[in-house]
Amino acid sequence: MSAFLIVDTKIKNDKAYEDYKKQAKPIAEKFGGVYRARGGNMDVRETDLWSPTRVVIIEFPDFKSAQAFVDSDEYAPIKSIRLQHADCTSFIVDGG
Repeated sequence: MSAFLIVDTKIKNDKAYEDYKKQAKPIAEKFGGVYRARGGNMDVRETDLWSPTRVVIIEFPDFKSAQAFVDSDEYAPIKSIRLQHADCTSFIVDGG
C-alpha cells in the first residue's frame, strides 16, 4: 500500500529553499518517491485545525519507504537546509 509524505511549508528564504528542492528531489526518488503536488494552487475549504501555506505531497511505495527517506543519513543534511529556511508541518499517512 502506498504512503504519502505531506509537508506544509512557509518559506523564509526563497533562494535557499530552491537549493533545498533541487537536492531533496533526487533523494526522495531513490526511495521510490514520486512528487504528486509541489506548491500548486489550493482551494482551502476548512481551517478549523490547520491553515495550509504551501503543500508538497510525495507518494512512496509504502510507509516504510517514506520513513526511510525522511530518516536517511543522505537526506539529513538537506533536511537541515529546509529547517533553517522554512517553517514546516510534515507527516506520513498510509494511502488507501
